Amino acid sequence: MFLSQFTTPDDAKKIITDSLKTSAVEEIPLEKAYQRVIAQEVISTLNSPPFDRSAMDGYAILAEDSFSHSEANPFHLKVVDRIGAGEKSNLKLKSGEAIKIATGAPIPAGANAVVMEEYTHEEDDTLEVLTSVVPGENVSPAGEDFNKGDLVLKKGKLLGPAELAIIASAGFSKVKIFKKPKIAVLITGSELVMPKNILEGAEVINSNHFTIKSMVESCLAIPKVLHSIDSAELVEEIFEKLLDEYDALITTGGTAISKGDVVVDVAEKLGDVPIHGVSLRPGKPFGFAQIHGKPVFMLSGFPVAAMVQFDVFVRQALFKMQGLTFKPLLVQKKATRKIPSTLGRIDYIRAKIEGQMVRPLKIKGSGIIKSMVESDSYIIIPENLEGIEKGAECEVLPYHSLKA
Repeated sequence: MFLSQFTTPDDAKKIITDSLKTSAVEEIPLEKAYQRVIAQEVISTLNSPPFDRSAMDGYAILAEDSFSHSEANPFHLKVVDRIGAGEKSNLKLKSGEAIKIATGAPIPAGANAVVMEEYTHEEDDTLEVLTSVVPGENVSPAGEDFNKGDLVLKKGKLLGPAELAIIASAGFSKVKIFKKPKIAVLITGSELVMPKNILEGAEVINSNHFTIKSMVESCLAIPKVLHSIDSAELVEEIFEKLLDEYDALITTGGTAISKGDVVVDVAEKLGDVPIHGVSLRPGKPFGFAQIHGKPVFMLSGFPVAAMVQFDVFVRQALFKMQGLTFKPLLVQKKATRKIPSTLGRIDYIRAKIEGQMVRPLKIKGSGIIKSMVESDSYIIIPENLEGIEKGAECEVLPYHSLKA
């Protein structure tokens, strides 16, 4: 097939995205919501902080008592109460008085500032103050962070420590999130075996079992990995079972751009295959199907090609199924050497970032796993460029930016 007959990666992404359904919503305890995608807007039920509070350990005072005073001209107050965090004073402060206060404790009535403990000396409930303060100094006002009724978090955010903190501070102990999609992974290939020390005949280690499983987990989804020999009858039977139980199916192997490839043949028999073959290197034999309303991603059997296909097409889809908008970070670097390419095809070149430069690895094979270990990024060469010159700026996708 000519490159012009293949689906462009951008067109393939649109076909995939348009076919996806978002996962159902469930409510879970906030305690278990880390790294989940929120399915609701969070409108605060509280002010945060809920009261004027001390931002320092020190003494709550009337700021006006301190005016015109300094270390050279100290003044004295009577300590009438002491409050720690979680406590409050029932007294109303008067001029000439002070209340010892801990960080986070409510500012007592009548006080309008806190003088830091470092600028004071107390003896027998008499406080010597060596500085002046202004009204509001060292006081965090009620609602400084947000107020009751404020929108504090939008739907579709991935919940990290900061997001969990603001949800809790807004008064919620439970939160609605999108369910994690359950993803079936079918590794095909009669030659594949699980890791062992001695291989017999034409056996090959099934590294894709571990690669695709971990990549699905990196997308916050739940994988179930199976293996099948190259039998159309068996693959069809497994397809039917997995698509009945899981939200999506990912396969590796049996996708070459030719007739007689088991996986693609089964997909065409059971459903619709709008994509088979993309203008991408490595990863040309990528396929996508819709079977019984479920997405099926058909990846190459070669490990590197499968990883690239996953990063380009599958990762974004798994995030979208969870209601998460995913946009990896692209950076500009200068190539350390000339990189050839072919017009009409997007190239993902394994590379290593070196400061402001990026070094393309010299390994080209679609099955050379070592190249993925030694690289930390892709150089992306668009289809309208016939290579990149040495020292020219190029678009680089760091692997770390692919994670949620």
